[in-house]
Amino acid sequence: MKKSKPKYMQIIDAAVIAIAENGYHQAQVSKIAKQAGVADGTIYLYFKNKEDILISLFEEKMGSFIEEIDNLIAGKQTATEKLLMMVETHFELLSRDHHLAIVTQLELRQSNKELRLKINEVLKGYLKVIDKILIEGKENGEFSSTLDVRLARQMVFGTIDETVTSWVMNEEKYDLKALASPVHQLLINGFGGR
Repeated sequence: MKKSKPKYMQIIDAAVIAIAENGYHQAQVSKIAKQAGVADGTIYLYFKNKEDILISLFEEKMGSFIEEIDNLIAGKQTATEKLLMMVETHFELLSRDHHLAIVTQLELRQSNKELRLKINEVLKGYLKVIDKILIEGKENGEFSSTLDVRLARQMVFGTIDETVTSWVMNEEKYDLKALASPVHQLLINGFGGR
């Protein structure tokens, strides 16, 4: 659902900052509009409500994220290299965008079930990238032939996600990117990697 409208992206980028700085529930549409430098009414030309802004924000950022990871892993030969590139890229992208890290790790974790389901729907594209890497590694013998891809995908995503969440909760006091290699090694060892 990529929209090339500059004002649309201006609002999305402003929403990331407003939500990160105020929290989702305190980030009124008026705060997002002010951050974007647009009138409150302009927001409603692009979005139905604040929930729509949050979902659209996640779709846009996750879409760009998946695209970047796909491009970077395309040049790698092995599933092991692809997985390392994925972990490094995930950590790199969030470590350089403090506001986005707060939004993805804390503010997207909403108790609203309908919102959670929409977020999970957007996440499917990312999980498919993980699946492709795991299946390739299993098929070419890099990972154990008995590897449960579904369980391994949960472990990959859960490990990456929790590592970033801990980093955010610890006020980003250490180098997240430096954890890519140890996290990768832990995962590869768990997959029976050679």
